[in-house]
Amino acid sequence: MKSVKNHLSLVIALLSILFSMQVFFIVERSINAYKVTLANNYSVIAVSKKELSSSDFASINKIISDAKELSTDSVIKRLTSDIKSTNAELLKLTLPRFYKLTLTHYPTPQETKRLRSDLLDESSITKVEDFSHTHDTTYKLLLLFKKVVALFTVVVLVVTLLLIFKELRIWQYKHNERMTIMGLFGAALWLRSAVLFRLAIVDALIASFMAFGIFIYLSSHHWVVEQFNNIGISVVVFNPVDDFLVILAVAMVISILLASLIVIGHKEEA
Repeated sequence: MKSVKNHLSLVIALLSILFSMQVFFIVERSINAYKVTLANNYSVIAVSKKELSSSDFASINKIISDAKELSTDSVIKRLTSDIKSTNAELLKLTLPRFYKLTLTHYPTPQETKRLRSDLLDESSITKVEDFSHTHDTTYKLLLLFKKVVALFTVVVLVVTLLLIFKELRIWQYKHNERMTIMGLFGAALWLRSAVLFRLAIVDALIASFMAFGIFIYLSSHHWVVEQFNNIGISVVVFNPVDDFLVILAVAMVISILLASLIVIGHKEEA
């Protein structure tokens, strides 16, 4: 029972690190997916004195993926209800052309300013509407949310690492007499510390498989799927192969690294 409690404390500590790390991955994927949705819905309006093609706009700035000319027929129809059709055609020729520009990705505020500047540098383009105020607000909110989650992950990582280090140090003190006796008989340092490393590796494996089970369950849970559907994005909550390998590697590296630091510190005290 005592052994189970010792293992449990390390497993929970490692699990909290893996959980917060995976949550950060999910948030990052969600933001990237939401940016794609925003890019599909976000557009820039350009007013030109002459006809321009999609390739013309693409040559102005590579972030422009397509340009669609907006029809002015409805506007002309309202303005020309009392004039002749010939005059209406002349009016249509004199009106500027309006283009809706779609972008390859959701731009940063700097990219938006650059795009506006590049478009206005084109002599035929007289006006650009980039909805910069709304865009900047949305982009800053996304960055703020990502930074808050990243800060939370770092805090959990630091605090939990200290707890794991303390727990492993306690285990070292418990086995200090046995390690000293083995040292007197000429046992190598790695052999004297085998129990500590075995504890670290076993607990890393347990925490990794527990994290695997938790995120497999969450990735298919209807509540989680519903939340992403509500905001119109599709996100891979957990990749059973790639994400698990990352989780396993992180757990192993943290456990073995902290155990190694304790062993090295013990050697220096001898």
